[in-house]
Amino acid sequence: MGVSGSGKSTIGERLADALHWPFQEGDDLHPAANIAKMHAGHPLTDADRAPWLAAIAAKLDAWRAAGSAGVITCSALRRAYRAQLTTGRPEVRLVYVRGSFDTIHDRMEARSGHFMPVGLLESQFDTLEEPGPDEHAIILPIEQPPAALTHVLIRLLDDDAK
Repeated sequence: MGVSGSGKSTIGERLADALHWPFQEGDDLHPAANIAKMHAGHPLTDADRAPWLAAIAAKLDAWRAAGSAGVITCSALRRAYRAQLTTGRPEVRLVYVRGSFDTIHDRMEARSGHFMPVGLLESQFDTLEEPGPDEHAIILPIEQPPAALTHVLIRLLDDDAK
């Protein structure tokens, strides 16, 4: 979880590859209307996010029903969104990819081919409710390279499993 441009997808793909788990890019679960709205520079509302969060929850439940682990990336900026994804799913672990506005802004300006314009980053930070201690999120600082963060994340998940 984290704001757009934080590196969630890069780290999530690396984690899934390293653990031989399926990977799901959460952005791919957005309804087309959400993508169009963001592409046009308009932030999503809670009502816009509802079907997207339901699709993410359905993906988690499908993996659980199959007895499979998996990695899914999504912003999950509000505590309520994370609760919707974790309640009744005790094995779901939150990983928060944390970075400063300036660092992420620079990353977003340098990337191409993504529907999320840099102009919406401020609204993402305005919406962001960082995970509280009770959410037991793993927090990764984006200043480290993705390979190092992936290695740390694997070790932390392994420690949790013991």
